[in-house]
Amino acid sequence: MNYFKVILNGLIKENPTFVLLLGMCPTLATTTSAINGLSMGLATMFVLICSNVAISLIKNLTPDMVRIPVFVVVIAAFVTILQMMLAAYLPAINESLGLFIPLIVVNCIILGRAEAFACKNNPIASACDGIGIGLGFTCALTLLGMVRELLGAGSIFGVTLLPETYNTLLFVLPPGAFITLGFLIAIVNRLKAGKS
Repeated sequence: MNYFKVILNGLIKENPTFVLLLGMCPTLATTTSAINGLSMGLATMFVLICSNVAISLIKNLTPDMVRIPVFVVVIAAFVTILQMMLAAYLPAINESLGLFIPLIVVNCIILGRAEAFACKNNPIASACDGIGIGLGFTCALTLLGMVRELLGAGSIFGVTLLPETYNTLLFVLPPGAFITLGFLIAIVNRLKAGKS
C-alpha cells in the first residue's frame, strides 16, 4: 500500500468538506475566523489519527454486533483527552470552540473513516488516512475561515488587511458560511473538471 497516496487521497480526492460534504456542522459553525477554522481542523485531525490507529488495532477483537458502540467509546475517549488538554493549555481556543469540541464524538467524518478505512486496514495505513483526511478537513476549514474573516472583518488571522468600509457583516454570520462554502465548492469542482 502506498501510504503517500492514502494521505493525498484525503487531501484532494476524498476531501471531507469540498468533495464528500461531511462534517458540515463544525464547518459552518466554527469558521467565523481563520484561527477558529484551523483550531477545529487540528482538533478533529488529532482525534481522527488517534481513533483510526486504536480502531485498527482492536478491529479483530471487536464483535460485529457491538462494533459501532465500541468505535464511539474509542472516539469519545480521545475527544475527552483533547478537551482536557485544550482546557489546560489553550483555554482561549477551548472557550472559542466551546460545544463543538465535545461534538467531535459524533462527527460523521471520524465515524465514517473508522468504518470505511480503519477497521479494514493496518495501523500505519489508518494513521496515514487520519493524517490525509485530517489535513483535508483542516485546510478546508482554514480556507473557509480565512475567506469569511477577510470579507466579514477585513482581516486574516487577526491581521487587518482591508479598511472597515469594505467589511460585510453577512460573511461572519451563518448565511455567510453557506454562501462562502457554496462558492468554494464550486471553485473546487471547476478546478477538478479542468484537470480531467
